[in-house]
Amino acid sequence: MRTALGFRAHSGWAAMVAAAGTVDSPRILGRKRIVIADPELPGSKQPFHAAAEMALSKAEAHVRKVLDSSHALAIEALEAAIKGLRGQGHEVAICAVLRASGRPLPELKAILASHALIHTAEGEMFRDVLVAAAESLALPVICIRERELDFRRLDSLGRLIGPPWTQDQKYAAAAAFQVLNVGY
Repeated sequence: MRTALGFRAHSGWAAMVAAAGTVDSPRILGRKRIVIADPELPGSKQPFHAAAEMALSKAEAHVRKVLDSSHALAIEALEAAIKGLRGQGHEVAICAVLRASGRPLPELKAILASHALIHTAEGEMFRDVLVAAAESLALPVICIRERELDFRRLDSLGRLIGPPWTQDQKYAAAAAFQVLNVGY
């Protein structure tokens, strides 16, 4: 069965939902929290916050190290999800990553000078990690702004599948159904 993965990222983790069917006849095949920040790597959950306390050259190296580590963790999580779904007869055809506003970020020095940009950069980094992981696995990925989600007919889905049905899972599911039904 053709399946989509939907992701809603946070600092160091993401909600992942595997969906199949249509918005009119939805099926949730799986939902879980995936870890995309190494708890053994200091500053990995908030790399730009940690980098703000460093000299620029050390900050660049720190952000690069965390980015590489998070990318590897995201690939590992996606591979495991795809393998598990294939084992159940489902083929992951596409994935969706939820985005915020999508505003381009300035260079690292400017990011580290602004607490608001530090938060924005961390959010974008973890979203970018998910996109890059999907692309590394040759999985088509579509980014959707949260404000563009269509929740029609999904409100009652949580009651059908039972708890937990968090806002993160609902958003990730909505994104998965949107990309699943666009004909890719």
